[in-house]
Amino acid sequence: MHSWLNEHGDYLYRFALARLRDPHQAEDVVQETFLAAIKSPSFAEQSAPRTWLTGILKHKIIDVMRKNVREVAVSDLTDENEDSATDDFFDAAGHWADKPLKWDMPENALEQKQFLGVLQTCMDKLPAKAAQLFIMRDVHETDNEEICKELNISTTNAWVILYRARMTLRKCLEINWLGS
Repeated sequence: MHSWLNEHGDYLYRFALARLRDPHQAEDVVQETFLAAIKSPSFAEQSAPRTWLTGILKHKIIDVMRKNVREVAVSDLTDENEDSATDDFFDAAGHWADKPLKWDMPENALEQKQFLGVLQTCMDKLPAKAAQLFIMRDVHETDNEEICKELNISTTNAWVILYRARMTLRKCLEINWLGS
């Protein structure tokens, strides 16, 4: 059990940080995960320790997310300018006002540290729930049903939030990375 921290601690921390986006909360849930694992006699070595620890961690993350949702200020739940942020992408007929800019080689851009820095800056500008949803869906490729369950939102709401997050990120990247 003592080697678990060395073997799986960094992985569990990165996993938690990607979902919670708060280093302190990520540290706390990883610590709680290890405490729960030490106290629990249920590990019967039927799965890999990392799989078992990740399962515990997922439950701890869900608990923190639920707590955060209950404590969120009403003003943080909606942005009065959300609709206006995406309105300038389309004309009155609902067609693209300006087609998305062509990226020559997105694989090369992703490898560049500067791009990742700009992407992180753009992600930080998103509302917390939108950023969480975007990371879970588009980065970790989490199933929609699991996302809706973890964030306690409807499927329709998830798609709307994800759409707005993608459009906002697109606009931010076009301005700050592609220089349009």
